[in-house]
Amino acid sequence: MTLQLFLNTAGGLALFLLAMLMMTDGLKVFAGGALKQLLGQWTSTPLRGVFSGMLVTGVVQSSSAVTVATIGFVNAGVLTLRQALGVIFGTNVGTTMTGWLVSLVGLGFKIESFALPILAVGVAVRLLAPGKRYQGFGQALAGFGLFFLGLAILKEAFGGLAAGYGASIAQGGGNLLTFLVVGFVATFLTQSSSAAIAIILTAAAGGVIGIEAAAAAVIGANIGTTSTAALAVIKATPSAKRLALGHISFNLITGVVALILLPAMLWLIRWSADRLGVESRPAVVLALFHTVFNALGVVIMLPWTNRLAKVLERLFCNAEEDLGRPRHLDATLASTPELAVSALRQELFRLRSLVNGIVLTAVSRGAATPLVVENRSAALRTLGAAIANFIARLRAESMPLDVADELARALLIGRYLNEAARLAPRAHALRRETTRHTHAEVQAAFGKLLADAAECVSLAERTETASGSDADRTTALDRFQHSYRRTKEVLLAAVVAGRFSVEETDLLLDDLSTTRRMVEQLVKADRLLRRPDQAEAIEEENDREEEGARTTPAQSGSDTQ
Repeated sequence: MTLQLFLNTAGGLALFLLAMLMMTDGLKVFAGGALKQLLGQWTSTPLRGVFSGMLVTGVVQSSSAVTVATIGFVNAGVLTLRQALGVIFGTNVGTTMTGWLVSLVGLGFKIESFALPILAVGVAVRLLAPGKRYQGFGQALAGFGLFFLGLAILKEAFGGLAAGYGASIAQGGGNLLTFLVVGFVATFLTQSSSAAIAIILTAAAGGVIGIEAAAAAVIGANIGTTSTAALAVIKATPSAKRLALGHISFNLITGVVALILLPAMLWLIRWSADRLGVESRPAVVLALFHTVFNALGVVIMLPWTNRLAKVLERLFCNAEEDLGRPRHLDATLASTPELAVSALRQELFRLRSLVNGIVLTAVSRGAATPLVVENRSAALRTLGAAIANFIARLRAESMPLDVADELARALLIGRYLNEAARLAPRAHALRRETTRHTHAEVQAAFGKLLADAAECVSLAERTETASGSDADRTTALDRFQHSYRRTKEVLLAAVVAGRFSVEETDLLLDDLSTTRRMVEQLVKADRLLRRPDQAEAIEEENDREEEGARTTPAQSGSDTQ
């Protein structure tokens, strides 16, 4: 009897977790980029962030998915930590939607009567829909059906448990702290607060545990959901760690307050449930309690968002993150584009200098490890994204034409520098690979290529007033391009002579083409920074390169650019 109950409970829980995964994945595909746009654009203040977090979490039914997306926006500079904290607060309220689904629909009707038709329709849409978006909707619908089937199994299992052991559990079930720990452990083991809440509500509806004990378990499950964030950011970026700590702080403070006020809150919620006529339905009472204490947490924490963000920003600092922060851009400049242009130009010169540094590190012999180059590359891409977002916030319709042109050039320069930073790790890999080969001619060719690349980068650091600098830059770039062609010839000749395998050569050619593109992107950015009047000429060069790429399909994508 006991073994059968355990197996039924485990099976119902597994079905429930599978359903939640299907619903989340399907709804994310169906919604496309709309939910991400909502997070990115509707979070100008922490309060708006709260409502955005509530809405998106309620739709996708996964606070973890929303948290991950929010971390990505913070890393890219789209959201500040202050805005992101508002979203995280909102996800805690949005995730209570699962409790309402369980209590009002899953436990309020004969589940099987509509779960199987929903599942059938969902599978049909998933198999027959013409596009991925509607296939995602079908998957979400099928997950919705499985969600209720899993609840039906849990409901039956807990009904059997209540019939056999309900009285003994109710009499000797332990104090509230015991149930708090049970809720925390249930969330930690399933890594889903929604699953833990479903178990608790179903157990309460089946008479296995009382309202007070179930409420304590709900608080524990709410605190337990922070374990997912804590585990996910052990080796993550500083921004992710700060946001996870903000998430943990919110849930811990909310849980402590709810536990202290538990008797008063339950009295108030029972009084409200009695007025609504649902006092006899424990699951509805618990769903209301779950929502109320999370909303109370938002009311308590929202006024402290700015102070909490300042405290968190002083934690987990590192050199790479400092690189990725703009130093000359300020949100107050966004309303005055003419003033913003000067600051923007300073930031672009800083970005160019930093990208030059990482590229020199990539192509020169030194002690830099691949991880160091990759981390710096990611930091500079973050800075590039922050610059692009700053430009996007400026009001184009109210600015003079020359300022608009300057901003367009700034976007182009940022794009070139961002691409050069992105390709630096590949150039570093090429330098490391070439040191392993003993063939003298190949080593000499690659050595010359990397030396010429370093010269092009070094010249980009000189001021525009340096004597003969334009001629020097042109000569250096011509020399580098000649070295590139010569290196390809030497490498292909070595393949024909049997010194390299075809697979090894393909990788070297890809990295070789990547290195060429990296240097050329950096040179273009330098030209535009020094000589804004050359923007049209550079665009014509880009058009010719793209045309060449289309007419030489046999070459690799990176080699044709």
